[in-house]
Amino acid sequence: MNVEDLILVSVDDHVIEPPDMFEGRVPAKFANEAPRVVRKEDGTDVWVYDGRELPSVGLSAVVGQPPEEYGLEPTSFDHMRRACYDVHERVKDMSANGVLAALCFPSFVRFTGFLFAENAAKHPEQALAMVRAYNDWHIDGWCGEYPDRFIPLAITPIWDPQLMAEEVRRVASKGVHAVTFSANPHNLGLPSLFTDHWDPFWAACEECEIIVCVHLGTGGITPTSPETTMSAHLTGIQVSLFTAAADYVWSPIFRKFRNLKISLSEGGIGWVPYFLERADQVFTHHSAWTGEHLDGRLPSEIFNEHVITCFIEDKFGVASLDHLNRELVTWECDYPHSDGTWPKSPELAAASLAPLGAADLAAITHGNAMRLLQFDPFPRRAPESCTVGALRGEVRDWDIAPTSRGVRENRARTIAERAALGVA
Repeated sequence: MNVEDLILVSVDDHVIEPPDMFEGRVPAKFANEAPRVVRKEDGTDVWVYDGRELPSVGLSAVVGQPPEEYGLEPTSFDHMRRACYDVHERVKDMSANGVLAALCFPSFVRFTGFLFAENAAKHPEQALAMVRAYNDWHIDGWCGEYPDRFIPLAITPIWDPQLMAEEVRRVASKGVHAVTFSANPHNLGLPSLFTDHWDPFWAACEECEIIVCVHLGTGGITPTSPETTMSAHLTGIQVSLFTAAADYVWSPIFRKFRNLKISLSEGGIGWVPYFLERADQVFTHHSAWTGEHLDGRLPSEIFNEHVITCFIEDKFGVASLDHLNRELVTWECDYPHSDGTWPKSPELAAASLAPLGAADLAAITHGNAMRLLQFDPFPRRAPESCTVGALRGEVRDWDIAPTSRGVRENRARTIAERAALGVA
């Protein structure tokens, strides 16, 4: 394998929404109620919505900082690498990292857009308008700037399945083939996966060939103990999707909607072979008394027909590919989070991908994602211009050196002061 020849498509990155994202996208009667960014006296930036302050504008958007500065910050746009929220600089960071394209999850509205659900009981029309404005910004204002570099991902009005179905069809008409949803809606105070409550949503996704992206942490994460450490939390967070996968596989969803697919975003794959083995053991040993027969399929067959997986670095998972459906395995970068591998994603991914043959390598690095998400950049970019080497060659002088948060803040302050004085 020549790393320079890889084509990389990430199915899990994150956008830090810019302060002006709602401008011109919200109906006039709700324009003054849209989320807005406010800078506090201590220099902290906060999103304000419905009278509430949302304290972190960029949870764990630490890309480009020295590792000793990583945390659940930054709390100011000045602390961040500008590419976190500036789409034009983002594509340069992607090129410097050799990444052709990315699907980007939301940040301040939360991965499922649940922020607006919390306001829907009081202001249902306004909350729905915000969901649609968010999607229009993401589709047209983020992905639309570089359609050969971004795969659109929509949120839905998760408080109402009928409205969800309508929004799915609306965004599908704009070329979207992925939406976010919860790993465990019951933990969000909503009906569980085992009810028929969500059927209009599942039906619309199946009809429109929409992939349902279930990101880790979207169903709530319960700590093992009040004193647990961040290292313990980060060690177990990906495997938290193990129980979500069990719910999805044993629920009626995939028996009713035989063409529906979900993606376990940021979940890794190393745990999947044991999950499949255990689920089939449960079926063999217990289905006689539990009464669950899954319409003639084994749990492992359901998983391997309906569940897309992804990984950042996962040598054990790649070594176990014989137990997975290779056509549903994908790769991710996780930019700009602390688990992400920018700017050395190709080299770090290669360490996991080294045992693969050419066909599997092409499928997992980009082919599967492009097929499943119906994303085709090649009419706009020739394949030879999409490789790691070609992309990096386009931005040879782009600065990828680590920069401390304080240096960034001082630099931003100087730029602002010069602008105020009319100095270029």
